[in-house]
Amino acid sequence: MSVLSSRLDPASADYQARRAAMLAKLDELSAEQAKAVAGGGPKYVERHHRRGKLSARERVELLVDPDSPFLELSPLAAWGTDFPVGASVVTGIGVVEGVECVIIASDPTVRGGASNPWTLRKTLRAMDIALENRLPLINLVESGGADLPTQKEIFIPGGRIFRDLTRLSAAGIPTIALVFGNSTAGGAYVPGMSDHVVMVKERAKVFLGGPPLVKMATGEESDDESLGGAEMHARVSGLADHLAADEHDALRIGRRIVRRLDRRKPGGPHPGGVRPPLRDEDELLGIVPEDLKIPFDPREVIVRIVDGSEFDEFKPLYGGSLVTGWATLHGHPIGILANARGVLFSEEAQKAAQFIQLADQSRTPLLFLQNTTGYMVGKDYEQNGIIKHGAMMINAVSNSTVPHLTVVMGASYGAGNYGMCGRAYDPRFLFSWPSAKSAVMGPAQLAGVLSIVARAAAEARGQAYDEEADAAMRQMVEAQIEAESLPFFLSGRLYDDGVIDPRDTRTVLGLCLSAIGNAPAPARAGFGVFRM
Repeated sequence: MSVLSSRLDPASADYQARRAAMLAKLDELSAEQAKAVAGGGPKYVERHHRRGKLSARERVELLVDPDSPFLELSPLAAWGTDFPVGASVVTGIGVVEGVECVIIASDPTVRGGASNPWTLRKTLRAMDIALENRLPLINLVESGGADLPTQKEIFIPGGRIFRDLTRLSAAGIPTIALVFGNSTAGGAYVPGMSDHVVMVKERAKVFLGGPPLVKMATGEESDDESLGGAEMHARVSGLADHLAADEHDALRIGRRIVRRLDRRKPGGPHPGGVRPPLRDEDELLGIVPEDLKIPFDPREVIVRIVDGSEFDEFKPLYGGSLVTGWATLHGHPIGILANARGVLFSEEAQKAAQFIQLADQSRTPLLFLQNTTGYMVGKDYEQNGIIKHGAMMINAVSNSTVPHLTVVMGASYGAGNYGMCGRAYDPRFLFSWPSAKSAVMGPAQLAGVLSIVARAAAEARGQAYDEEADAAMRQMVEAQIEAESLPFFLSGRLYDDGVIDPRDTRTVLGLCLSAIGNAPAPARAGFGVFRM
């Protein structure tokens, strides 16, 4: 492979300004992520500890192998909503007894672990990841059930959790429930539909209806233990497979269950080994301009994340606004598509479609590095077929069967978001940098379009156009679109799997590629490569 060179000058004023802007964004990111880590706050965490219980994150830490990485997913879920950042649940991929597993840990320090609409979305996303990548699923259960005031947004779609648990099991993907406390009403079906169930003695309470509800419904007098206690379920109902003495014992039993699964990974890194990039990953902080209208060379990113900084570029002299080529990352072969100058023309779209088909032929996962304003518009471009060429690219992305990974580095506007494998196109994983922005178009462009339409409507009615009102409208729309295109807002709504420090990009992608290796390669598409 060819070793990429770098033209980046870390001593330049431009680089230093970009680095300072990115570090400021990372400070904001750390502050928001700290809210999720804090759970319900010191008061509720201390009360939880006084009861002899571990926090959700402490449970995860004791479950995974010592000194192994934990790739947390969607830590900013519910950001900007009425619910706490993190959405009352911790999800991620961790290594347990050498086996990569998806872990879902309800956080009882946040409103008793009650599930709100964002908890549901975050949980379902984690279960989708387990199914796609054939990763065992471990639920660390302690939840008060649904957040009743928002039940209308939870009850009906929430049934997917139980459906997906059974589908995981039917697909041969193990499901494990470690029950530390309450698991009531619909939550009772999580252990009820898991392959393996561990309950903590005198702590776990699993029932469809608690004593008050039973009293109201049937007149029967009962208590928590006889109705749904761990010992009852271990000795009488048979719902519990293992009775744990305490939380630490439950986690030990959980690890033992995973060890006995005898999981063997079908895929793995290339036998050539893993070589670090030749350029410092720290320099990724100064690549993306704060003004996303200014283009940057994505090769400066590629040279700092791929093995040995080696990259074999495909069609380097054609369609220069899109960089395509082959590399390895942590020993895993990948194909890369990266926006160079934002706009996608017909040449770029055709180049991308052919490259994606080549990756499908060789069964090579694809990495999309997004910084796009969308497909080019204008009379000449329309007459030359930009719609059909963009459709070719989107068709290739849609029907490619190899795993896709996406990182939004800068702009992600219009149909460029689709062609570069945005969330709607189901990449296995999608992460954003703090510099990312995504919307139907840029704020100024969108406000300008609304202004033109309103002006034309006024002229058609023979009315004078209110320029002052127009200026106020444009300012309001620009502010709204800007706020709604920022990464925290989008991550809060689970349009990505997390906002990451650019310096962690190689590590995060390596963990994702490793997780993907747990699933067998999907079948090839039905056609060979069409030359564009």
